[in-house]
Amino acid sequence: MKHRKLLFGFLLIGILASSCYTEVIVEDDLMVEPPITTALVLESYDLWYIDINATRGGGEVPFLQRAFTISFDRGIVYANNNLSGLGKTGNGLGIDVGAYGTFSGQVEIDHDVDGLWLLEVFPLDNNTLELYDPRSDTSYILEGYQRNNFDYDRVFYDNIHYLLQEYQVWEKTFTSEVGALNEFDEENYLQFFADGDGYFRSSVDMAGIPLNSIQWDYQGDYEVYDVANDATLKTLTLDYDYLGNDYFELYVINNSTIELYHVSSGTVYEFTGRGYIQYLKSSGGTGKKRSKTNNPVMNVTRQRNM
Repeated sequence: MKHRKLLFGFLLIGILASSCYTEVIVEDDLMVEPPITTALVLESYDLWYIDINATRGGGEVPFLQRAFTISFDRGIVYANNNLSGLGKTGNGLGIDVGAYGTFSGQVEIDHDVDGLWLLEVFPLDNNTLELYDPRSDTSYILEGYQRNNFDYDRVFYDNIHYLLQEYQVWEKTFTSEVGALNEFDEENYLQFFADGDGYFRSSVDMAGIPLNSIQWDYQGDYEVYDVANDATLKTLTLDYDYLGNDYFELYVINNSTIELYHVSSGTVYEFTGRGYIQYLKSSGGTGKKRSKTNNPVMNVTRQRNM
């Protein structure tokens, strides 16, 4: 009988304990919503486009400042730091730039060059998140896309001035037969720099010569313009020192070829990039950093018949 009483007592204690535990779970609202699963958020999209113009704060996270896109894939961080090759390099994800680990609402990134960064992760909506760096009080806004619905054309046209700077030289490879004769017919090479407000050089040397043999004949400032009510059109002006300027409609044909439509003469030119400058992981030597851009706007109508 004593054994039965002891057994009954243990059973009663177990039932009461279970009952109390169940009541706490039901009544405690904090236990209903699970904490943010950071890894699932970061890995929910193939590509995160870094909207550099939406950045808030006066500091910077170097590898985010360089990249057009960043991806998180099973512990590896990938980035597209170049426009040329975007969509192809690394099967679309870009190059391997480091590793990451996640905590609740945080991601720790061990960048191959820039070292350790602990960033806070804030989902803003279904495909937008904020990466916040507490050390510099700076926020980056990222837009999520799958590779099959990523708008590569938009990225090219939103950042086309960077494409101009990704090759040492642009060589003229085509001139249309249609179009009036003009002085730009003689120019076979263009070179664009990021220095200052935008500096360029041009040359009339014959096509096909080694890059280090090019003699630069003209120089000046260049500027890329947005066009009102036409998101896929950019215009380019070459303002030659003491020689006036040339005005073009600017089109991207592929990763290494651009088209310049000379509006005043009606001539179409194609230029192919030579001397590809690959922006890898560091800011040393070949490391450009993106900055907020606010292109001036032209109120013009597209003249090129496509």
